[in-house]
Amino acid sequence: MKEKNILRILIESRYTVVLSGIEMLSESGYPLLRDGDESYDIESRYGYSFEEMFSSGFYSARKELFFRFYKEVILKAAEIPPGQGFFSLKKLQDRGLVDSIITRRIAGLEERAGCINVVNLKGTVFQNTCPSCGKSYSMEYIRDAEGVPLCEKCLVAIRPGVCLFGEMIDNGLMTRAAEEVGKADVLIVLGTNLNSPLCGQMLQYYTGSSLILVSETEHYSDQRADIIIHGRSDEFVNKLAEELEKEEKGLKT
Repeated sequence: MKEKNILRILIESRYTVVLSGIEMLSESGYPLLRDGDESYDIESRYGYSFEEMFSSGFYSARKELFFRFYKEVILKAAEIPPGQGFFSLKKLQDRGLVDSIITRRIAGLEERAGCINVVNLKGTVFQNTCPSCGKSYSMEYIRDAEGVPLCEKCLVAIRPGVCLFGEMIDNGLMTRAAEEVGKADVLIVLGTNLNSPLCGQMLQYYTGSSLILVSETEHYSDQRADIIIHGRSDEFVNKLAEELEKEEKGLKT
């Protein structure tokens, strides 16, 4: 069974990093807002595409509509809880088999499942600041504000703590993520292909020996991985956690 072999690789690994992709998001029930019916519904509802509204230019020029969209679409989606796969990741991390997790998703699913040492390259909806004084504000403050959420002190519009279209990822986060991948001898790619933006940014720093790819969809870039599994990422991680529990019970008897 592949899961047993991979579990052995993780047990013997010196440092393991997980790249968490978009399929992990959809497996938790999150809508894919840039694709298909969801994208069409957004444009029909607001008169602009998702890409147009979720941009730094739109935030700057049309704050009322930006925050209406942000609260009704982005924050509403963020209320969906993490799926079981993220809790299984936490189990692996608790046992020392996963050292770091890197993602471009903004819903903070890994941390909400209890994971630590997570690099959110594009930030999260849970960290927001006043661009004038730097005061921090919660996601709930943004969600519950009438109209444009304003800083209580400066009365200027609060800045969502996410990387909008048209903006560069923070250099500090990129450096931290690159350092994590550079330390890894095992890299697990969950729920995306090796040509995705996440992998495109991170694989250049990887010099380890075991690149494990788990994705539902076959892709021509799969051949670059050392181990390939085509299937749901959450099911794969859940099975790893189950195998680990069996092994631990076996050691105790």
